[in-house]
Amino acid sequence: MKKLLLCAILLILHFNSSAQFIVSADKHHVLKDGKPFFWLGDTAWELFHRLDRNDADRYLKRRAEEGFTMIQAVVLAEFDGLNQANPYGEKPLDNNDPTKPNPKYFEHVDYVIDKAASLGLNIALLPTWGDKLNKEWGIGPEIFNEQNAATYATWLVKRYKSKKNLVWVLGGDRNPKNAKEVAVWNAMGKAIKQADPKAFVTYHCQPNQLGSAQWFNNESWFDFNMFQNGHCRDSPIYDKILASYNSQPTRPVLDGEPLYEDHPICFNAKDLGTSSPYDVRKYAYLDLFSGAFGHTYGCHDVWQMYSPKHDPINGPHNYWYDALDLPGANQMTYLKKLMTSHPILDRVPDQSIIEENNNSAAERIQATRGKDFIFIYSAWGKPFTVLPGKISGEQLNAYWFNPRDGKVRNIGTQPNVKKKYTPPDNGYGHDWVLVLDAQGTSYKIE
Repeated sequence: MKKLLLCAILLILHFNSSAQFIVSADKHHVLKDGKPFFWLGDTAWELFHRLDRNDADRYLKRRAEEGFTMIQAVVLAEFDGLNQANPYGEKPLDNNDPTKPNPKYFEHVDYVIDKAASLGLNIALLPTWGDKLNKEWGIGPEIFNEQNAATYATWLVKRYKSKKNLVWVLGGDRNPKNAKEVAVWNAMGKAIKQADPKAFVTYHCQPNQLGSAQWFNNESWFDFNMFQNGHCRDSPIYDKILASYNSQPTRPVLDGEPLYEDHPICFNAKDLGTSSPYDVRKYAYLDLFSGAFGHTYGCHDVWQMYSPKHDPINGPHNYWYDALDLPGANQMTYLKKLMTSHPILDRVPDQSIIEENNNSAAERIQATRGKDFIFIYSAWGKPFTVLPGKISGEQLNAYWFNPRDGKVRNIGTQPNVKKKYTPPDNGYGHDWVLVLDAQGTSYKIE
């Protein structure tokens, strides 16, 4: 009996040690290879379809330098991804049949996945964009049913099962419109898990109230919840993130498609203008402080890999290679430095830290804490009142963190009492994070 028990324990340990991505013990965070993982994603939807290897190298290298950890890309791409060949003249399927993948096309996908791994990057791999199942808009054609979806997913997983830098993302910008579509996505998800029980899987939906959990919350293949915010300014996605954080069954949650940098606000640049770096980073801080385990950045010029070779979609302003250094992308580096400077697994959302805990999105003040630290984000730089007793100790080390340049302004030691804090400046684009560390800690933002 003891030998059987020992074998079972060893088997569990082996399974966990070999799994690349798993949910943390508290069900709110993610581990990779047993260590806390911070998802800092970029949407590169057309990466496999439009970039050759030299361009893919250039893109991946830059995102790695900026500290990104996850690249979201699609195998059967949005822009006529079935009938328009990749840069090497290869189409993904023979006769658009999901049961007949073209190995030559996937040699390029192989290369990009391996190149990403060599740079310390992970790939959130979408087997298909949603128009291949639901052509409400887009080019299509619709090619999937339950049977061929399962066959295609199984083939993909068997090809990439050995890769340690993959997360699987179903959906491709679609909310299932009926039970038939839900069944097809479920067939794909179940096939992925059957082919690789260690696969880490979610679903990329359009804007809605519950995220992808609306359809798949009780499915065994569904590992974490993903939202999209709709590309408008100041949507209260933080409320949806928090509701998901508190829902059952407990799962990690993030915004997988936020307002992109350089994107027409609500797709209406004429009346509403284009998103600024501030619009973009504000979503990141509010989402994370509301309970998200990570965040996906996006750039309107980059997701479509806009270049002189391709027609512009919804008015991009820069070619993709020039847009890699836009301010919002660089400011994600500072975001990651802050979020990884303190224990990731300790952090919980907690609006009870502050009195001004229900401001509107434009002037939102959002709080999160660990066992011995507090972060408070003031989107407009407005003053706020911190309440005592949330972390222990009579004294706190206090400093301001600037999301625009990643620099720190020391405030000095402060008493752990009810106290009002006023950011260094305020207004549109003048957001600040107050950091309070219990005395005796030695956290550094580097």
